[in-house]
Amino acid sequence: MSMDYGAFDTALKAAAGDNTALAEELRSDFVESANRQISLLSRSRCDANWQYAALRLKGLAASFGAGAVIELSDEALEGAPGDPVVVRKLEASIAEIAQHPLA
Repeated sequence: MSMDYGAFDTALKAAAGDNTALAEELRSDFVESANRQISLLSRSRCDANWQYAALRLKGLAASFGAGAVIELSDEALEGAPGDPVVVRKLEASIAEIAQHPLA
C-alpha cells in the first residue's frame, strides 16, 4: 500500500505554515508516536490491547491525514492480536513517511 502524501503534507503545512523546521519536528513527532503504537501492537496478545493500540494509531493517522496508515489501522482492527503481517505493513508505511521529503 503506497502512501498518498497530499493530505499528510497539507496537514503539516496547515500546522507549520512556512516553518520547515516545525514541519520536520511535527513529522518526527508523528513518526515517533506511530512507532510507539506499532510497538504496542506487536506486543499485544489480547483483543483489548490490540484494539486500543490500533484505535490510537488510527486517530493519530487521521489527525495528520495519513490515509494509508488509517487503512492499515482498520486492517489491524479486523485482524487478530499480534498479526505480524499488518505490523510489518504499518512499520513499512511509517518508515516511508519518515523518509518522505517535505513538499
